[in-house]
Amino acid sequence: MILLVDMDDTIEQLLEAWVRGVNERYGRSVTYDEITSWDVSAAYPGLTREQVYAIPAEPGFWGKVEPIPGAAESLRHLMGAGHDVFIVTATPAEQVQEKMNDLLFKRFPFLSWDQVIVTSKKQMIRGDVLIDDGVHNLEGGDYVKILMTAPHNRSYDAEKNGMIRVHNWRQVEEVIQKIKSEKETMKSMSIPRCHALLNVSAKAMASACYPLVSAYHSRTISGVAPGNGSSAKT
Repeated sequence: MILLVDMDDTIEQLLEAWVRGVNERYGRSVTYDEITSWDVSAAYPGLTREQVYAIPAEPGFWGKVEPIPGAAESLRHLMGAGHDVFIVTATPAEQVQEKMNDLLFKRFPFLSWDQVIVTSKKQMIRGDVLIDDGVHNLEGGDYVKILMTAPHNRSYDAEKNGMIRVHNWRQVEEVIQKIKSEKETMKSMSIPRCHALLNVSAKAMASACYPLVSAYHSRTISGVAPGNGSSAKT
C-alpha cells in the first residue's frame, strides 16, 4: 500500500521543541498539554503570533526536535513489509532544507528525498492511507484517515468523521496490518460471491462489496461475464 505520513507531531515532536523554545525566550511556563488549538500562539496571551511563529524559523531549530518514540522503527517495519512510504509535509519553503537535513534524514536515515512531498494541500495526493495529527489534512481526502493524537485534536470526534484515532506507532502498525488484511480478503473474493453477499448481508458488507459489484454489473451489461475477460479493476 501507499502510506502517506505527516512529519510534525506524527513522527517527530515539533510541539515539544516549539513550546520549550518560546518558554525559554519569553520566560513562560506553558506546557505541551496546554496547546489545545492548532494556532500555537493562542496559548501565549501577550505575545504576538509573529513572535511565537518565529521560533521554528530560527536557524538550528530543527536539529533540536526529537523523533516520536517508535516512529523510526515502525516506518522501517512498514517499508520492510513492502509498503511504499512517503513523507507529506506542509513545511514552509524556506525551512525545508534545514528540516530535511537536520531532522528527517538525520533521525530517519533510511528515508530519501524521493520519499518527500511538500504541500499544504494533502487531499491532492494519492495514497491508500494518510497518518496525520491535523484534522484539516485528513478531512476530504480520498484515503484511509489515521489521526495521531495530539493536544490540539483530543476533543475532535475522529470516529464520527470517518477517522481512526491512534496514540502511538504500535497502534499505527496494527491498523495498517488490519487494512492490508481486509484489502487482501476483498481482492481474493470473487465478484459473484460478493454479489451474493450484497443481496443478503448488512449495510457494512454492501459498502465493502460495492466496488466489486459495480464492476460485475458493468461487465455483465456489456456482455462480458466474469471469468471470460480481463480481471475486474478494484
